[in-house]
Amino acid sequence: MTAAPGDTGASTPETPTPRNAFDRFFEITARGSTLGREVRGGLATFFTMAYIVVLNPLIIGNAVDADGKRLAIPALAAATALVAGVMTILMGVVGRFPLALAAGLGVNALVAYEIAPQMTWADAMGLVVIEGVIIAILVLTGLRTAVFHAVPTQLKTAIGVGIGLFLALIGFVDAGFVRGGTASPPLGLGMNGRLVTWPSLVFVVGLLFTLVLVVRRVKGAILIGILGSTVLAIIVEAIAKVGPAGGPTGKPSGWSLNVPALPEKVVGTPDLSLLGNFNVLDSWERVGWLVPLMFVFTLLITDFFDTMGTMVAVGQEGALLDESGTPPRTREILLVDSIAAAAGGAASTSSNTSYIESAAGVAEGARTGAANLVTGVLFLLAMFLAPLVVVVPFEAASTALVVVGFLMLTAVRTIDWSDYEIAIPAFLAIVLMPFTYSISNGIGAGVITYVVLKLARGKAREVRPLMYAVALLFVLYFARGPLESAIL
Repeated sequence: MTAAPGDTGASTPETPTPRNAFDRFFEITARGSTLGREVRGGLATFFTMAYIVVLNPLIIGNAVDADGKRLAIPALAAATALVAGVMTILMGVVGRFPLALAAGLGVNALVAYEIAPQMTWADAMGLVVIEGVIIAILVLTGLRTAVFHAVPTQLKTAIGVGIGLFLALIGFVDAGFVRGGTASPPLGLGMNGRLVTWPSLVFVVGLLFTLVLVVRRVKGAILIGILGSTVLAIIVEAIAKVGPAGGPTGKPSGWSLNVPALPEKVVGTPDLSLLGNFNVLDSWERVGWLVPLMFVFTLLITDFFDTMGTMVAVGQEGALLDESGTPPRTREILLVDSIAAAAGGAASTSSNTSYIESAAGVAEGARTGAANLVTGVLFLLAMFLAPLVVVVPFEAASTALVVVGFLMLTAVRTIDWSDYEIAIPAFLAIVLMPFTYSISNGIGAGVITYVVLKLARGKAREVRPLMYAVALLFVLYFARGPLESAIL
């Protein structure tokens, strides 16, 4: 209520007075928070997303480029922690928003399983840098919002759901829970339809353990699940002497990627040899212009839609949105996110993006970028723990992929399956990602089908002009084989 003239207005709420310059800069008191809450929130955010320091190196380190080369897992772990720490702190200082960043799940799978096999690692990471620069330009010019609004909301949701299923399939396959066969069916359970290996048992027990933690809302459930599964794997290996899978001394029932054992050392000097290992233009000479163009476009699509949704979701959790549903300092938030995408490519960790796990920190009381300082410093300290990553077998880490896949799948409920004009494109986007082992194929099928169905129903005006351009690019993408043959 407004005080009358001459009234002391004792009951009228006053603007809280900042305690000091730090408080004033981050608006801690103004947003109804305290330094203690920000610290607790920063800790909660770190422990709910610290799994990425283990998981990202295992996803990228398990793939090979066109020359058959792999990236060293300890170096990937150190670079993953470094970029996550620096970019999270930058988001806190510039965006002043409790939103942490790290290597994006889904984007890293795209880089590892689709882009790198067609070129060198340096070329693939160069495309990630290009994508980040493009997103930054879109932010500065205001075009990012235009592209965001061009794609229907439910189709964006379907893209996220499809990526979730793709990640879950990668987890099941890498853990040996699902294997490909030489005859029908193309995929089956374990070896010859049975789970008969010790690594498979570790995966199943670890997955159930992680799911119990998730259901009980335990903070850091995914990370605890990875650590618990790794401890079990070390015990099993010590007793059963399973050994590695593949290679001259390996066997089908062995461990994938790493044989679990007690580490020789826990703390080590970070290996930052991958920083700056990227080429911006070489890929265009190696595979032609169309393939890199479509990969950059696909990276852009899969990357920045997720960020805008995450930003709004975290803002809703902390009641930080204005009347139009927009967080404070939106442009700064999006700009830092785009810089993080380019930084991830420059450090060979794939594109970095905002994490929905930041909502855990908000739930613990974080309301400002001060929480990011805590999360970022912890990531920087994690660089020195990179030797621990080589202890984790895929059977332990893959539990995280399956759980993250489930969490991303839950958004499917918001799609209107009774409206075939959106349901069919959404369905194709979702199923073709895991069925074709390609994120870009799913997005392309969804976009093209949406435009075709709208035209067939005489609703061309409902499709934004930019969407036609996107669909045309994907038509060129799917026809790139015949086009390249005709050109060359």
